[in-house]
Parts: sequence; structure tokens; C-alpha cells
Amino acid sequence: MKISRRNFFLAGAAVVLPQSNRAAGPPLSLVTLSPNPKDLEMPVEGFIDEITPVEHFFVRSHSRIPEVRLPDWKLEIAGLVEKPLTFTLAELKQFPRAELVSVLECAGNGRIFYRPTVAGAQWRFGSVGNARWTGVRLKDVLEKAGVKASAKQILMDGADAPLGKMPKFQRTLELAKAMHPDTLLAWEMNGSPLTTEHGFPLRVIAPGWASDSWVKWLTRMEVLDHDFEGFWMKTAYRHPARHVAPGTAVDPADMIPVTDLNVKSVIAHPNEWALPGVIAMQGVAWSNASPVTKVEISTDGGKTWSRAKFTSKATPYGFRKWAFTWKAAEGSHILMSRATNAAGQTQPLEPEWNPNGYLYNAAQPRSVQISKTRPAEPAAVAEASTLPEPEGYKASCFGCHDDHMMSQQRLTRAQWDREVAKMTGWGANVKSEQRDSLLDYLAARYKP
Repeated sequence: MKISRRNFFLAGAAVVLPQSNRAAGPPLSLVTLSPNPKDLEMPVEGFIDEITPVEHFFVRSHSRIPEVRLPDWKLEIAGLVEKPLTFTLAELKQFPRAELVSVLECAGNGRIFYRPTVAGAQWRFGSVGNARWTGVRLKDVLEKAGVKASAKQILMDGADAPLGKMPKFQRTLELAKAMHPDTLLAWEMNGSPLTTEHGFPLRVIAPGWASDSWVKWLTRMEVLDHDFEGFWMKTAYRHPARHVAPGTAVDPADMIPVTDLNVKSVIAHPNEWALPGVIAMQGVAWSNASPVTKVEISTDGGKTWSRAKFTSKATPYGFRKWAFTWKAAEGSHILMSRATNAAGQTQPLEPEWNPNGYLYNAAQPRSVQISKTRPAEPAAVAEASTLPEPEGYKASCFGCHDDHMMSQQRLTRAQWDREVAKMTGWGANVKSEQRDSLLDYLAARYKP
């Protein structure tokens, strides 16, 4: 594979995350994409761990994180069931206990690497983690209520409240996925109760599927005999069922819901700089319900590939650690890893572009400098805008979030126009006479 100019700059983008040797350096710090709603990303050195510590686990929020009081909390099972039921957490714990190790990955992980750019949280590598989840099989709970023969989907609701006029976050599981013995309702993560950020007191575990189906702060499940028409199923979290050319606009009606993850891998070590000599490259790979069976490494930008050695056992849904011994000479190198699963799916060398930036899994080039001295940190380049901040900018845009959400986007004026239209529909106070100046400002300051 020849590294194009585009891929070279993407490789550079891949290493702007804080890098350190966790064994010898400071504690791992999550990267803040947005403080509120809270979106936190794990830096690449976190992929050294097979089981991701809770304090290193990414956080994805569509709205404010709710405060749930356990004495007041109940789970309702309603809809097409023989016996509508409600459960306290103590009552759920009377069911047979189930435990599962599984990767949790945001559907937008890797969105920042798509070209042309797409709107949304600009995750790099780290909106993914692997945990040990403990709870009860959803199948057991649904069978207790008695699912009727006409059932098709399970609608899931959480305690989180939408911002402004944003549609409430509601997702569905197909009945077959809900009744799969590996689909859980979990109250523990890595042996401890769920934290507030990760869904206390109860969340859905849909292993092999993207995290949009792992509803947090679960309060209600309704059994339906039809496809749910809500925004987060019919408009958001959808991707084309076929290949589309980069930049193509696709109607949500012509797309399908995000479900299965793609096979993927990440290099955790080395980081952006290392001493010459023998380097023990390390990282993890993961997939959907088909376990990872092979990881290959390239140290020359994809021209040649060698097989890595697994250092952990295959699991149906979890991280699989790998290692590769590399004799590194001085100079600049482009490292890549690509994984293959038991179903024969392999990471592509070029991404499959889609208008929402979901399920990125290309073998991502990462640049590393091998030298006897650490290179100087590049000087920060200040954002420049020739336009003053327009009147009403903060009042229009900061009602639900701060400028973290805007500053991570790199959008064209047409893309900003669509985002402003969406936010106006969700309650942003954008006056018609201010719209053009607002779009001019956003397009000039936060452009591709």
C-alpha cells in the first residue's frame, strides 16, 4: 500500500492524543471532547490493558447524566407481554446471575479520520473499552413477563432527559438479539456497581453490537409488534447498506440501523517516539460475535505485513491482546495493524465512507519517530478567524453545550447549515436575521 498525502496527514492526526508510557509515566488521563454532555476518550496507551479499568473507560452522553436514586428506581416491562411487571434491583438479583466479558464501542469511534469530514463527536481511537459485565440475562426477565407471539422489537428507555427539544434517546433491540443468552441487563462493571457515568443502576449489554444499543440508566422496556419510528432509530444511527462514494448524501430511509461492530485493532505501543533497537509492539484487536483469529503488522506503511503473536486467548466478544517484535532503525516510520476474524472479515486499507461516520475500521496508519533523543513538541497553532464573534452566538449555541462541540468539528458551510437547522429544530434560539452571520463565522473558524 502506498501512503498517500491524505493518509500521511491522517497518520499525523492519529498521534495528537496525549502519549506516555503508562508503566513509568503519569496516570492515564481521558481526553475531553465535551465536558457536558460528557464525552471522554481513552488515549491509545490504554489499549495495553485487556480489561479496561473503569477509570480509563470512555464516556458517551447525548444529554446530561441523570442522578438516579436507587430507592426510587424500578424497571418496568410493558407492551406485548402476558404479565406487565416491575422490578427493583434486589428483585432482579434473584434471577440466575450471568457474567460476560465484552467490548463496548461507540458507533462513531474513528469518525475523525473520514474524508470528507462528517459531523458528530470527533472520536479518534478511544471511544471503546473492554469490561466484565455482571447481571441477569434479558431473556430470563422477558420470559418471566411472558412475551407474546406477535413480538418483534424491544423498545428501551433510560432515565436521561433530552436537551431542549431534542428527541428522547430511545433504541430498540430485535427480539432475536434480546432473547440471545449473551444479552444482559448489567448492574456491575469489572466487579463493582456501575458508576453514574456508565449507567447506574442498570444498563443493557448487547455484545457484538455498537454502544447505541447498550442503553444506560434503564427504566423501561416495551415489547412491540412493529418497527419503532423514533428519531434515534429512523434517522440517527443508520448507515448505508451498500457502498457510497465519499461525500454522497444518503436519505436515512435508504440506510439501515447500526448493529454489528466491525473487526478492528489498535497499536498501543510504541507511541509517537521510541529509541532505536528491538521494540515490543503491543496492542489489542476485537470484533463482533466472530472472534479475532489473526493480526498482521506493517512497519513500512503497508508495503509488507508480518503476523503478530497473540498474548491472550480468544473470547467471543472481548479484546484479544497481541505482540510483535520489531527491530527499529532510526528514522520516521508508518506503523499499521490489521485484524481478521473467524468469519473472514479483515480490516480494509481504505475506510468505507458513510455520511454519519459510523463503524470506521480501516487499518489506520500511525507515524512514529525512532531516534536517540526525543523530538521537540510541535508548537501549537492558534485557530484563526477573520470574522468577529457574531451577535447572539453564545445565546444561540451554548444552551445545551459549550464550544467543545463546535471546535472539534471540521465542516463545510453546507454541513454547518445542516447542523444549525437540526439544532434550531431542537430548540436552539437562532434568529433568521442572524443565521447567515452565524454560518459565516462557524464555516470560517471551524472549517475542514
